[in-house]
Amino acid sequence: MIDRYTRPAMGSIWTEENKYRCWLQVESAASAVLAEDGVIPVAAAEAIATKGNFSAARIREIEAEVKHDVIAFTTAVSESLHAQGLGAESRWLHYGLTSNDVVDTAQALQVKEASAQIRKGLLAMLEVLKRRALEFKHTPTIGRTHGIHAEPTTFGLKLLNWYAEMQRNLARFDAAAEDMRVGKLSGAVGTFGHLKPEHEERICTRLGLKPAPVATQVIQRDRHAAYISTLALIGSTLDKIAVEVRHLQRTEVREAQEYFSEKQKGSSAMPHKKNPITSEQISGLARVLRGNAQAAFEDIALWHERDISHSSVERVIFPDSTILVDYLLAKTTDLIDRLLVYPERMKRNLESTGGLIFSGQLLLDLAEAGMLREDAYRLVQGHAMRAWKEDLVFQDEVAKDAAITSLLDKEKLARTFDYTRQLGNVNAIFRRVLGE
Repeated sequence: MIDRYTRPAMGSIWTEENKYRCWLQVESAASAVLAEDGVIPVAAAEAIATKGNFSAARIREIEAEVKHDVIAFTTAVSESLHAQGLGAESRWLHYGLTSNDVVDTAQALQVKEASAQIRKGLLAMLEVLKRRALEFKHTPTIGRTHGIHAEPTTFGLKLLNWYAEMQRNLARFDAAAEDMRVGKLSGAVGTFGHLKPEHEERICTRLGLKPAPVATQVIQRDRHAAYISTLALIGSTLDKIAVEVRHLQRTEVREAQEYFSEKQKGSSAMPHKKNPITSEQISGLARVLRGNAQAAFEDIALWHERDISHSSVERVIFPDSTILVDYLLAKTTDLIDRLLVYPERMKRNLESTGGLIFSGQLLLDLAEAGMLREDAYRLVQGHAMRAWKEDLVFQDEVAKDAAITSLLDKEKLARTFDYTRQLGNVNAIFRRVLGE
């Protein structure tokens, strides 16, 4: 991922240096367990754990010749042991292992690190969403369906909806991250031809992982697809939030907008412009995450016990997806935290159609008062269409109709057009989500 979208803590997890550190961590844990069982000398395990070292530049140099990254890595670590007079001990490095015993298990360590960072971002966003949802809990605004004014809602309910969705994302993410917290050291085709299952269990325990119950040469990629698709789901929720902010910031709406700093410029040609650039960036990068999810699905089907068609893909999609989700969570959290909200504009927009948004309530009130529903619908729709076409005040027009006023007096009509009536259950919805 390019530096523009990479936050330092997450970026450091996916450096070559950290990848090789994780590889060496797996090699060290394997050597330690094998030494405990007398399979290799204790001195060799201690040398690998304490003296084993590498240079990423040297690994690249060797790989250019041998065309195999794990062999390049083990060669470089062996060279470091030889240079310290530990040549005899170096022969026990990578004993009984195949490449993907190291690569897949080490990748699980990297994903575990990345998941811890993402989880922090999810929790931070949930905190901000909850706070702002409570802030605007009773701030009335117009609800829109198909982009058209429907019935009143509150801005707090919009935020609460996002909060609840992010709670679901957190639960999905925790499950996917836990599913990725597995290692495998079962050999070239998963049969434990050289190590024993109990060795794998103890090695994984040392690394804070669980052993995959069954594997080929690789951990099966349904786990990886579930993880990457969960990141895409998180990105899609952030996209959903960003699209809403973009719509609310439109000149004709202006109910909310992104924070715009004093020195910020919106357009090179039009000085008046305040564009929702953060929201547009969020929407754009969410597309990358969804594309990566498709690539992860393609990685599930491998030839027989293993091929490497997934390997090149994962070198891209795991760093890029985790880095992007980390970045997007931070950007969206900041967007919501500093979002400028305009309650007066919301109220003005809500009232802009002269009461048309209460046509459904009027229909119900007339039916309750004794009018047949079909007749009530026809009567209310006639007034609504005329008010819309001729730009009339719907509430005033229905108040002139004797067929309506004969059933609904002035007080009852006022109640029909009182938006607080339709928002009487907001507290109950908040209790259902927040449990408070």
